[in-house]
Amino acid sequence: MLGTAGLKPELPEDFIPLPEGSALFTLPKRVAVGFDEKNNSCVEVAEYFGEEVQAVAAFVAPAYTQLLRPAYKTKPGAPMLPLYCYTAVGWKDDRFWVPAVRIDKSKRQDCGQFDEEKVEAGTQALLKSHPKNRLVQHLMNNCCLKYKCPAARNFALGRWEMPLPTSRACNSRCLGCISLQPGDHVCAAQERIAFVPSPEEIAEIVVPHFENADSPVASFGQGCEGEPLTEFETLEKAISLIRYKTHKGTINLNTNASYPDRVKKLIDAGLDSIRVSLNSARKKFYNKYFKPADYSFEDVITSIKAAREKGAWVSINYFVFPGFTDQEDEYEALKNLMQDPGINMIQWRNLNIDPEWYIKVMGIDLSAPRINILTLMEIIKEEFPEVKFGYYNPYLIGL
Repeated sequence: MLGTAGLKPELPEDFIPLPEGSALFTLPKRVAVGFDEKNNSCVEVAEYFGEEVQAVAAFVAPAYTQLLRPAYKTKPGAPMLPLYCYTAVGWKDDRFWVPAVRIDKSKRQDCGQFDEEKVEAGTQALLKSHPKNRLVQHLMNNCCLKYKCPAARNFALGRWEMPLPTSRACNSRCLGCISLQPGDHVCAAQERIAFVPSPEEIAEIVVPHFENADSPVASFGQGCEGEPLTEFETLEKAISLIRYKTHKGTINLNTNASYPDRVKKLIDAGLDSIRVSLNSARKKFYNKYFKPADYSFEDVITSIKAAREKGAWVSINYFVFPGFTDQEDEYEALKNLMQDPGINMIQWRNLNIDPEWYIKVMGIDLSAPRINILTLMEIIKEEFPEVKFGYYNPYLIGL
């Protein structure tokens, strides 16, 4: 089995059994590349006992970070891959193996944590008790039942982190946006929310969740919406209303951090934490991926600094792409960010995108000096021991 991150395929050094809840994807018109130990060479595996075969990748379960992408050769006319993450995968001793690491010990989205009968019962109970709440209808009918969103399913089960999609609009044009893709070159993974819930609809479901759930978190900014800061007034009123009724729970904002003044006002209203999405700590590559419409990379940094000064917890949602994320120049930029303005946490989340498309559009130099993902993590732990690693937004009580 070979993986890839740089210009050439490489033998993975760190394996784990394919985590429960992962998926396997075929890669159409892509020929698998493996390593022939007998001849000490890379080989293309285009057929098996006379039958044509395709390369395969793993989509690793939540809480795991990939270390290598799959090694393959793309044939002419190969279709663009959907917006998922593709990790190298191999077979040995009657099981699949992947080069990946568990980055968060929380089991909040492990598939073994979901009893389907209880999820269904919780879903129907919420629909029945909130028949006029549009947000409940959206979360249960679309997110929970249609897309099997783990956060929505946890909300149905009355525990942990619940999602709060609110925004139809966005001021980024992200390359890998999973809720809106112009044209027909790649399909969005899910539909975007079609309405803006009222502050009352939001508070109506957050307050009882905070009062009754175990380690409750409520997060604005989901994959099924645009940028929540574009609905600033709704968020500010909703947060104030929630905090008027309860001081329990953690209110979090997943955001592109485009409007520093709005971030500050939301924290004043009672927002506890923000998670800022970054594909890169370098302005050039950030702009190529996010394509900001009415803000700058400097605004993002200013928002992080403002949140830190106001005492909010700041995480970065760091899109991991082996061969780019672990480049030496990228680490230098990330190190500068961790030094000033500083952050509390890195959420090492895999980037969902066709690897070849990303490399081409971003103009990534795969020959640039790199470290490797695990070594990068070890260096950061040593140089910045106060920075937490994870995958999920934390419940802040006790941290």
